[in-house]
Amino acid sequence: MEQRHLGRTGLRVSRIGLGTLTWGRDTDEHDAADLMKTFWEAGGTLVDTADVYGDGEAEYLLGRLMDGLVSRRDLVISTKAGSVPDPDRRFDTSRGHLLSALDASLSRLGTDYVDLWHVHAFDPDTPLEETLQALDLAVASGRARYAAVSNFCGWQLAKAATWQLAAPGTRTRLAATQLEYSLLQRGVEREVLPAALDLGIGLLPSSPLGRGVLTGKYRGDTTPPDSRGASEHLAPFVAPYLDDTARRIVDAVTTAADGLAVTPLQVALAWVRDRPGVAAPIVGARNAQQLTAALSVETLSLPDEICRALDDVSAPVHRYPDHDWSTL
Repeated sequence: MEQRHLGRTGLRVSRIGLGTLTWGRDTDEHDAADLMKTFWEAGGTLVDTADVYGDGEAEYLLGRLMDGLVSRRDLVISTKAGSVPDPDRRFDTSRGHLLSALDASLSRLGTDYVDLWHVHAFDPDTPLEETLQALDLAVASGRARYAAVSNFCGWQLAKAATWQLAAPGTRTRLAATQLEYSLLQRGVEREVLPAALDLGIGLLPSSPLGRGVLTGKYRGDTTPPDSRGASEHLAPFVAPYLDDTARRIVDAVTTAADGLAVTPLQVALAWVRDRPGVAAPIVGARNAQQLTAALSVETLSLPDEICRALDDVSAPVHRYPDHDWSTL
């Protein structure tokens, strides 16, 4: 698998990443091992997790697999901290919480460092400079090799990245940001992606297949019984992408796939993988068969006319002030 630099850093990652959102909850150790083996044998290196996935079980599982299946040095491990199971405070990015959470993640993973450590989301109740200081301390101590953020909007990302570049002292520049990005969700193109491109920050798209909808499995008002849309706790996650707008985009993806003699999954994943600024879409497959289907996109490059057609059918509304006012 092709390797790409993560933003303006020397870190190289596989251009498809393996997500572990369901590990320890819907994905057991046997299936996780199959996924990891399939991913590693295809040349994949970037494995993405978080301290809250499966209430920590995803990190435990990943740690056990690194202990017996795949060598730690062959992987780029990305994890996150800052989400908390507190109904009154969804995020805690205080320095104390973040550094304690990192130590707990390292213990579960069975390693003394992670390659990429994300602040999981912006916390309005913690001064941003305090949050960023935790990233500096983690990198300075060797517990994290690179720092990143996740789910930051445009101004939040720009403020954080600029602080790290301009504040006095030795600061850790942001290597990446992770947000949802697909043909069904192009909101990052308004402000986040331009900021990331300008500041040299790599984009790691989550849900690059539109929460599974872009595979075409939900066409015709059908919900496969083994899909996320049929899952009690994941159905609300899929539901927003089952409207008429999404159907038109899925129809266009399916038409393109038929014309290229490939699958809708391959078309949708190739489109987001090759967008400007994207380092590696994070794919959360349920089993090795699904992952193999996603990894088969490695040899596919979409023709320019197909890309333009998909751009047009899925184009978000970008008006003032996202565009130069003089062009409106």
